[in-house]
Amino acid sequence: MADSLSYFVSDVHLGLQVADPAAREARFVDFLRSLPENTESLYLLGDIWDFWYEYRDVVPKGYVRVLAAIQDLVARGVKVYFFQGNHDVWTYSYFEELGMIRLTQPALVEINGKKFCLGHGDGLGPSPLGYRFLRGVFHCRVLQILFSMLHPWIAFRFGNNWSKSNRLARKEEYVFKGEQEPLYKFALDYSKDHEVDHFVFGHYHVRVAMTLPSGASFNVLKDWIDGSPYLCFDGETLTSHS
Repeated sequence: MADSLSYFVSDVHLGLQVADPAAREARFVDFLRSLPENTESLYLLGDIWDFWYEYRDVVPKGYVRVLAAIQDLVARGVKVYFFQGNHDVWTYSYFEELGMIRLTQPALVEINGKKFCLGHGDGLGPSPLGYRFLRGVFHCRVLQILFSMLHPWIAFRFGNNWSKSNRLARKEEYVFKGEQEPLYKFALDYSKDHEVDHFVFGHYHVRVAMTLPSGASFNVLKDWIDGSPYLCFDGETLTSHS
């Protein structure tokens, strides 16, 4: 058995009313509860929630079992890192109160001597102007403050209705463009200036495993709508599980 293990998960989309949301949440809780004692770290790569917006004194209801399982991992000494996705971008301090550690993409981290470039994946590489504008709106602090002035009853109904535009809700399967994909181009450029062994992202909802000219592995995790996909690194090998 490896001395320590690191896990990578993305795009669980808790709360999305597609397939069986309760079963999906239960699978995720089971996954969190099943991590072995030699787990050193867990990386949540964004869009764990389909819509998350927290006020200074208010957070979304529900997900008690998920949050309890995460806090139990933290209490065990597991380092739980998280990235903001494009659906759970509005996290401010609550996750840190639970003991989680926020990272900003692209994050270059070293795990057992190997270097990982991690992130949710949205907005990396040459994205269309419309998407860059929308992402800028979501991340604009002034607009976030203005949105916080809405009563939670209004804000959460707006957010939940917006989440219905998710391509998962429309059952649209994304076709990854391979070497023409902006995220691949980002990794290609990034590897020219940084020593990286593994790139790991989410966001695209499809499983991708490629090798860059540098020799680094390029990985995109699938969503959790019809499975429980994750990557595990045992100090030497990065393996995919579903």
